[in-house]
Order: sequence, then C-alpha cells, then structure tokens
Amino acid sequence: MTGHSGAGSGRSSPLWRAAPWLAAVALLLLPLVAMGVGAEVAWDGADFILFGAMLLAACCAFELATRRTGSAAYRAGIGAATGAAFLLVWMNLAVGLIGPEDHPANRLVIVVLAVAAIGAGAGRFRPRAMAGTLAAMALAQVLVGLAAAIAGWDRPLEILGVTGLFAALWLAAAALFRRAAREEKP
Repeated sequence: MTGHSGAGSGRSSPLWRAAPWLAAVALLLLPLVAMGVGAEVAWDGADFILFGAMLLAACCAFELATRRTGSAAYRAGIGAATGAAFLLVWMNLAVGLIGPEDHPANRLVIVVLAVAAIGAGAGRFRPRAMAGTLAAMALAQVLVGLAAAIAGWDRPLEILGVTGLFAALWLAAAALFRRAAREEKP
C-alpha cells in the first residue's frame, strides 16, 4: 500500500481489519439480547439506528485512519482515540456526563470533539500533530469537567471522576501517537 509511514509493513491481517467491524456488530446485538432477557433495556428503532450510525462512524473513522500507516503505535492510537470518543458520546447520550442526559451542560462535550476535529484536520492526521491534538483534548476535557464542578452542576464528584477517566484515555492515545511519531522515517 502507498502512503504508509512508520515501522510496520503496511499490511494488515484480515483479523485486524475485521475486528472493529465484528465488535460493532456484537455491540449492536447486545441491547437486542438484553431486551430479550429483562425489562431494564427498552430500545426502540430510533435507538438502534442512532447506535448503529455511531458504530458505523467509529468503524469508518478507524478504517480510514489506519489505512494511512503500517505503524502499530499509530493504529493503537487511532483505536484508543476512536474508542474513547465513541464511549464519550455514547455515555453522554445515554446517561449524561454532567447531570441527566437532557441537561444542557452536556453539550459542552462538543468542545472536546471540536478540538479533535480541528486538530486532526489541521495536522492532517500526522502522528506528531495527533499527539498534540489528543493532549489538547485531555486539557479541554479537564476544563469542561472543572467548569461543571465549579458551577455546581449535578454530581460534581462523578463529573470529576469521568473527566479524569477520559483525560487519561486521551493522554494514553497521545502517548501512542508520540511513539508513532518517533518511529516515522525522517
């Protein structure tokens, strides 16, 4: 494949390429199975469509980004970042990160995702730029969480805990991208 950088061969095994798609199918089937087991999960068609669209977007983003390189560190960074972004949106829609899911402050999560979109686009998905973008996302996540806690919105300790979790995920992905940048040929 052309356009590959880093220490990998540029080829990926069929299992590596299929794994995110198989995981997405399994995740999409999980609520269906849960609905058959108990009454706690009650999804309608719109829930499945939204969740399916989120899974499709995450898998496509992962697929496109990983085609850029053979670097295992870069691919792991993309996987970590994509997975964390998916989890952030899913949790925010399902239960809300700042108060209940319909709390207007939950819209602040868009700030973190905007940092991702702007940084990744401006840096053209290069490893060094992605490392900076993910570090900036961690900072944005912390600022959003601190603002919510200081403002006295619902559940300040939970907000700070979730903020810490996502900041750690963004920083872990940033570390993987830094590693990929070191692997790049000059």
